[in-house]
Amino acid sequence: MAALTGVPVRTIRFYCDEGILEPERSAGGHRRFGAPAVERLRLVRRLRGLGLGLPAIAAVLRGERSVGEAAAAERAALDVELATLAWRRAALRAVEDAGPAERAARLELLAAVEDGPAARDVLAAFWRRLVLAPVPPEIEFSFVDMSVPPPPADPTPGQVLAYAEMVVLVGDESLVRRLMARGRVNAERVRDERTLLNGMSEAIRLALPSVAAGEEPGPGPALDLYVGAHASGRDERDTPEFRRTLLAGAVVDGDPRMRRYWDLFGAVTGETVTGGTAHIWLVDSLARTVG
Repeated sequence: MAALTGVPVRTIRFYCDEGILEPERSAGGHRRFGAPAVERLRLVRRLRGLGLGLPAIAAVLRGERSVGEAAAAERAALDVELATLAWRRAALRAVEDAGPAERAARLELLAAVEDGPAARDVLAAFWRRLVLAPVPPEIEFSFVDMSVPPPPADPTPGQVLAYAEMVVLVGDESLVRRLMARGRVNAERVRDERTLLNGMSEAIRLALPSVAAGEEPGPGPALDLYVGAHASGRDERDTPEFRRTLLAGAVVDGDPRMRRYWDLFGAVTGETVTGGTAHIWLVDSLARTVG
């Protein structure tokens, strides 16, 4: 068997002990293999050469999974491993490239994150905490998804540093308390969360070209749509008094830490203008018109 397949005798014995091969036994207790066992062992050797583990190979041999499915699962696991290595490489490069005065600060910043997926989980948990009103799962998912950038598959040192700083920002409990306080007030006053969020999304999309063009915040259709969405969601009317009340709650969105968050979001994704930046532009427009 070893001569036919090129697999060492001790490995064949190991496969027998693990149930990968099921030989017959002679009267003297010696293993006997037929032609199907030879082909089975050759298949095992090929799959092992691709890096598949014995549990995955056993599943193929039992007919629970095709070779293609096993290869796809192994490739997916390898993608995760490569992304982890790419993150580590970029983090090491960020420390390597730093000057002596900056290196300690970068080490402390990068210690806040283990890898890209773990960092994304922290950011997603932050935004989920801010959803205090009952909303359909698809709306909550959309809200979190647009607020959290996916970790780059092959990040640059700058992207890793930006992502790490985002994690540090959302860990600021004073910021969280401000946002949660605003969220509790909104949860009491908002009657139609779906209408509010859909209207805000439309207002942000309408504001994006103005933000990209560098226009100063001010009155216009985007601001009117933004205020109208809030008014409709609260079953109120767009009045000067309503705008003053709205601004009192929205001012937290213009907190310097939130502005920094959306700047870092753009650094991670490569977007010159983000939805969060456009949202802050609308808040600034509201502040200027109310003022």
